[in-house]
Amino acid sequence: MMDESAIVSGLREASEQVFSTMLALDVVFGESYAEVNPIEQTDEIIAVIGLAGEWIGTASICCSAAMACRMASQMLAAEFAEVDEEVLDAIAEVANMIIGCFKTGAETHLGPLGLSIPTVIYGLSFSARSPGKERWLVVPLTCGDDLVKIKICLTPNRSLPRLGTLGLLHLAHR
Repeated sequence: MMDESAIVSGLREASEQVFSTMLALDVVFGESYAEVNPIEQTDEIIAVIGLAGEWIGTASICCSAAMACRMASQMLAAEFAEVDEEVLDAIAEVANMIIGCFKTGAETHLGPLGLSIPTVIYGLSFSARSPGKERWLVVPLTCGDDLVKIKICLTPNRSLPRLGTLGLLHLAHR
C-alpha cells in the first residue's frame, strides 16, 4: 500500500530543494489534495515524466508561462519574457530534477524506479489527462504570486512478477 503522506512529503522536500538550490526561489506550499482526472482547459506549461518499476505512473509539473519564464531566467541567468525553446527545456529540467530527487527518496518505500525523459506540453486552451479513474496527488506551491502544481499518480505494476527479496537476489547474481 502506498503511503500518500510520505509521497506528499517526498514531493515537498524535492521541490523545496530544487527551488532553493537550483533556482534561488522561495516557495510556500499549499494544502495537498487528490483528484481523479478533472477535465479542465488550461494555458499552462506541463512537464510530464513517466515512472516505472514495482510501481508505475506519471508525475507532472504545471505552471503558467510567466512562471516558466521566471524559473528559466533564474536557472539560466538570462532574462526570458516569453516562452521559447530554452524556457521549455528549462521546465523539462526542473521537472527532471524534482521528480528525480523524489524518486531517490521514494525508492526506499516503493522499490527501484526508472524515469522517462520529460515531455513538455505548451499551448492555448488544452486539456491533459490520463485514461481511467486513477487518483492523482496534487502538491500546490506558490512562488510570489505564481502557482506551481506538482502532480503524481502511482499504481502497483500488475504486470511485474512479484519475486520477493530472495528472487531479486537470485536475479542479481545471474
